[in-house]
Amino acid sequence: MNRLSETDHLPAGSTVCSIGMFDGVHLGHATLIQALKDEAAARGQQSLVVTFGQHPQHVLQCNPQLKMLQTLDQRLQALATLAPDYLAVLDFTPQLARMDSEAFMRLLRDRYGMTALIVGYNHRFGHNRGEKFADYVRIGSGLGVDVIKAPEYLGEYAPVSSTIVRGLIAAGKVDDAMRCMNRPYRLEGIVVHGFHNGRGIGFPTANIGKTDPSVILPHNGAYAVMVHLGDRTLQGMVNVGNRPTLDNGTGLSIEVNIFDFDDDIYGQPIALDFIKFLRLEFKLGSIDELRAQLTHDREKSRQILNKL
Repeated sequence: MNRLSETDHLPAGSTVCSIGMFDGVHLGHATLIQALKDEAAARGQQSLVVTFGQHPQHVLQCNPQLKMLQTLDQRLQALATLAPDYLAVLDFTPQLARMDSEAFMRLLRDRYGMTALIVGYNHRFGHNRGEKFADYVRIGSGLGVDVIKAPEYLGEYAPVSSTIVRGLIAAGKVDDAMRCMNRPYRLEGIVVHGFHNGRGIGFPTANIGKTDPSVILPHNGAYAVMVHLGDRTLQGMVNVGNRPTLDNGTGLSIEVNIFDFDDDIYGQPIALDFIKFLRLEFKLGSIDELRAQLTHDREKSRQILNKL
């Protein structure tokens, strides 16, 4: 896959395109991109996925608090696994937002050689959100661009959308989100110093900081996770929440206990794949009760993760 910049140009009549935010790169997106690749192959052309560096709602401030499922880098990596020939990232600027669908199709045709546009089942683009698929077909015809509707994803986990997946993660249903995306929800950060209480009760934890504030966090609670440290993949359990039993204040913490692991990893990048929700966070009566609960959580996590 080749990544294009906004200054790159492709020959006229060389590509079939699809556009979208593709947040989460879920099974619906995979269906769309497969339709894109099939159409490009039938025409003897190249497939091009066009996405945006910023979510339109962040730029237009319709919903500035909208949380994303992925960072831009994560999204591009996930799109690359679907193997389009080209991938272009456009800055979603106010100027781009003011373009109507005709101007945007003309831009893709003139810059990237688009002959056909594959649109998602319910996708809208351009500032006139009231336009229908028939309008896109008519506008495209005037530009010499075929507009083709991709098939709707009708698999086991339909319906699926980025909004649905965000709702699942916000509710702690990370296993359902994983099925919709065909991959676990991943949270990346840096290991930072925390309160250092875990080691004293036999459960040393890595405190995860410097996470991207634009991405959604799962609901407070304990989860079974796969942990990625460089080229190592390990099992673990993580708590997202406020540590009520240890009474360390009200600040949110993300602390992972990595099984059978005791290396010094402060300052290192870390990634957590959320596999299964274990329980809600709640205050226990004593450190002994907390230790017993964590022992139970660890055994349950091992059972879940050993089945992967």
